[in-house]
Formats: sequence, structure tokens, C-alpha cells
Amino acid sequence: MRISGFFCSQSPRLPAFVVWAGVAFFTAPLNAEPTPLSQDTFLRAKHATVGILEDTQDQRTPEKPGKIVVRGTGFHLRDGYVITARHAAEKHDTSTGTIIQKHVRILTNDLHELPADLVGDSAFMDVVLYRVAEPHRSKLQTGTAFAAGDVAPGMEVFTVGYPLGWGPTMAFGRLGNTNTFLQTVETRLIQADLSACSGNSGGGLFNAQGDIVGIMHAIIQTEKEETQAHCSRMTFAIPGILAERIVNAALAGKPLAFSKMGIHMTSVKDGTKWRIAVKDVADQAKEAGIQKHDILLAIEDQEILDAAQLKNYLIERTTPGQRVSVKVRRVDADLTFTVILGGG
Repeated sequence: MRISGFFCSQSPRLPAFVVWAGVAFFTAPLNAEPTPLSQDTFLRAKHATVGILEDTQDQRTPEKPGKIVVRGTGFHLRDGYVITARHAAEKHDTSTGTIIQKHVRILTNDLHELPADLVGDSAFMDVVLYRVAEPHRSKLQTGTAFAAGDVAPGMEVFTVGYPLGWGPTMAFGRLGNTNTFLQTVETRLIQADLSACSGNSGGGLFNAQGDIVGIMHAIIQTEKEETQAHCSRMTFAIPGILAERIVNAALAGKPLAFSKMGIHMTSVKDGTKWRIAVKDVADQAKEAGIQKHDILLAIEDQEILDAAQLKNYLIERTTPGQRVSVKVRRVDADLTFTVILGGG
């Protein structure tokens, strides 16, 4: 198996890498109750979805319109703000390499072609925010919102997008592992069992209420010839809970700062269970009283299961300067410390 890279139809693909056969992906619980999906929910999601157009204008003949080629997908949040995957808006420049486009054109569900300007982006999490020019915002009559709270395995979801550059189409499925990882971004991704292809990049992953729980990012597919289209039912999305933080920072005109606790971690065996222990300590954790070899048990009463889970908690649920309680085991005693998180 391999990663087909990001699934933007025109963007450069990342180098393929092996996915170990031993990695398990959770499936829907046997007792998961299906949630009715209404036609109103579908229509709202469809009308909020936009296509990200490829620039096909020939500069030698500016009077001749270019062809309509959809390279990726996005969705309208509100007030003209459109979100998509960063790689769906990248462009190769012969002098500077790959750059993020400051201006893009979007295609609405009712075939309006609208200009949009860059507001902010995050290469760290493959998210970019544009805003449609003021005279055209009234043509975006439907918006959407990020879902409150986090997601869970078995949740029913769907996406609307432009696979292989045509659509919009819909695909339906359920969430699998909501805490999985690829080499394409620095934090967790949500794995979903639904059909997606090149061109779905940047589209919304909607829950049964039509709210955004993720932004479509990448797929894993079995080996195929390079000339064949890239499609799969094993898809991955940026978590909506994190994407919303990135968007809010862009709207505020500030870079998104992530929290740091000042520890380096290692795995140790605690009885029959593998846990995370402090390999080295500095800065905020050291000032709070945490020591080398302490076993990390919980942060803010949330059990620390592994290093990735702790990292995700800090990135998604905390801000620099926040005070958090950290429970550790030192020899035979359980201790709780208050750490003032740093930033970076």
C-alpha cells in the first residue's frame, strides 16, 4: 500500500511511503445507531461546497478565456470566507518553487466563477483561508460551520467535492481511526471509510447535522499504474477542531501559536502496561516540579495514553500561557503539578 500523496488533481504528489501492514484501523462499533441524513442537510452542504479552479489562462492570448478545470474542493464558511487544503491552492513558480497563490478563482454550485484573496494559511496543517471579493459575496448564499466537540469512531459522515475535477459529487461512510498519522502533516488525522479521489482535497467532511468535522486531505490506495486515476475508500482529513483554530487565528490576523510543556518523552513498561515517561525535562515542566523518569498519567484529568495523544491535546485544546494540571507517578506515589505552558 502507499499514500497517493495529497489528492489534489493538479498539485505535485508527495513521495510515496510504505504503510506498515501491522497498523490497525478501527471500524464502526457493532452497536452504532445510524443517524438519519436529511435532504436539507445534503443541499446545504452541496451549496456551501465550491470548486478551486486551475489557472488555464494563456497569457499570450489574454482576450481568450481559459478552460474551466477544477483542481480541488473548498467550502464556504460565512461572510465570503472559503476554506480549502493548502496544497490545493499551491502553484509551481519557475523562479521561487512552489508558492501559495494570493488569488484564486472558485466555482459555485450554480456555476458562478468568483475571485477570492488569500487571508491566511498553515503549511503545518495543510489549511488555507481565502475571502471572496466583496462585490461577489452575495452569490455565496449558503455557509456552514465547524462542529462542536470532537469526533468518535463509527460516526456517520459524508463529503461533497470534485473528484477527478468533475462534480460536485457526494460520498458517504463512517469514521474509523480518529487518531492516526501520516508523514504529510505534523499531527493526527481522521481516517474515514468513504470514496475519494484526486480533486477532493480541501472539501468538507460533514457530520449528520451538516457541520464540518474535518477537511479532506489525503488517501491511501493499493498499488496501481502511475497513469491510472487515484481513488480510494481509505481517506484522511484534518480534524475540524484544529482547522477551526487555524481559521480563527487567520481571521484575527495572528499566527497560530502551539503550546509546549517542556518535556521529552520515552516509552516504559508500568507493570504490564506501556506508558509514557519523562526522558528529559526543561523549561515549564521543570519549573512546575516534574522530574526525569516521572511516568505521565493524565493532563487535566484526561488519561495520557501515548506521546501522540499528549501532543494532540496540547495542540488542539490548549494555548500558550494556560495553566494545566499534570498527574505523574514517581516511584510509588501519584503527584499532580500545575504547569504554565510555553509557546512556539
